[in-house]
Amino acid sequence: MAKYYDEIPEWLLEWIQKQHMFWVASAPLSTHGHVNLSPKGTADCFHVVNSKQVWYEDLSGSGVETISHLRENGRVTIMFSAFEGPPRILRLWGTGTVHEYGTPEYSALIPAETRKPGSRAAIVIDVYQTCTSCGYAVPLYDFVKHRTQLLSHFDKLETEQSEPDVNDPGSKGAAPPSDLRGYWLLKNIRSLDGLPGLVTAPDAIRSMIPHGRFDKDTRPMKRSRKGVGYLQALVPRDRTSFISGFMSSVVAMLVLVVALGKLKL
Repeated sequence: MAKYYDEIPEWLLEWIQKQHMFWVASAPLSTHGHVNLSPKGTADCFHVVNSKQVWYEDLSGSGVETISHLRENGRVTIMFSAFEGPPRILRLWGTGTVHEYGTPEYSALIPAETRKPGSRAAIVIDVYQTCTSCGYAVPLYDFVKHRTQLLSHFDKLETEQSEPDVNDPGSKGAAPPSDLRGYWLLKNIRSLDGLPGLVTAPDAIRSMIPHGRFDKDTRPMKRSRKGVGYLQALVPRDRTSFISGFMSSVVAMLVLVVALGKLKL
């Protein structure tokens, strides 16, 4: 029942674009390494270039297995399953290349106006073989809608202004990351087997995330009915300097008054 092809059959190109999710499988070269399988389901992430090449926008997550495996050996398999209509399973075997956020290749595929929150890389796959199989054991499902929690979560991290403390990203007691760069440094630098993950994206993201902390202590205090808040806003934090300056001003004014009085006499 399985049929093999050297490329993606033309009659499947449109079908691929209609699917709501796909799976990505990869593995390290080590026989003791973790084989990874990741579901992907965000709308408009998967793109078909032609019958021999596809790519998808890789969004941030708690792991970086696929990126690490592709850096080491390039092997990757994409799988689609039909949950409605005629049953079908489609596998794409290929060689993957990682283009991290901030690289020219990434920007060419994912311009700023279409980039999704948390997007960390473009994964380009050169397909060398495909396979269709029956899919008779795959159940039928009704699609409701795409979840939005992932995009909402990383949208908040991207707009957060604070700079996280990531002196020890691997520490169990490390503080939760407060921006996207901190999240990447904490969770996306190494795979479970210690292979390199994100390399350049954490530094590239600096140019997008505002890092200026807004210090609430520098804001003018609200003026109260008695004017206390207004006076407090005028008083500098160094009260000793303020008092010394105030007393000096009083003494100078007294000297001036005495001098003027003598002139009148």
